[in-house]
Amino acid sequence: MVAARVFSEEFRIRVAERILNGESVSALSDELKIKRSVLYRWRDGLREHGPSGLSRRRGRPPAKPATASTSEVSSGPTAAERRVAELERRLGRMVLENDFLKRASKRVEAARSNNNATGEVRCTEK
Repeated sequence: MVAARVFSEEFRIRVAERILNGESVSALSDELKIKRSVLYRWRDGLREHGPSGLSRRRGRPPAKPATASTSEVSSGPTAAERRVAELERRLGRMVLENDFLKRASKRVEAARSNNNATGEVRCTEK
């Protein structure tokens, strides 16, 4: 098994700054033998959070502080909200089906009127 390489925070900052200064990520990847995805992660961390964005973090990210008391926090949509969402989905499907059937009906009527004029027995166009 290959041991994971550990890079110092200063090294990661220098590499991320090189990327931000316009050096090619592919070229750096080849030069340093570091995956491009890692280099992009370092670049994004430096760009978004500064040098602190490159400190090594392990495990789960810290929990966000609660802005409301736990009694006010909703654990998700209520039963009524779920029911409304389901009914809205069903209504949308029914509207699409209704539009489809209207268009199909018009095509059949048009084909019937054309069949009567030509004497052919065909309900749709070729």
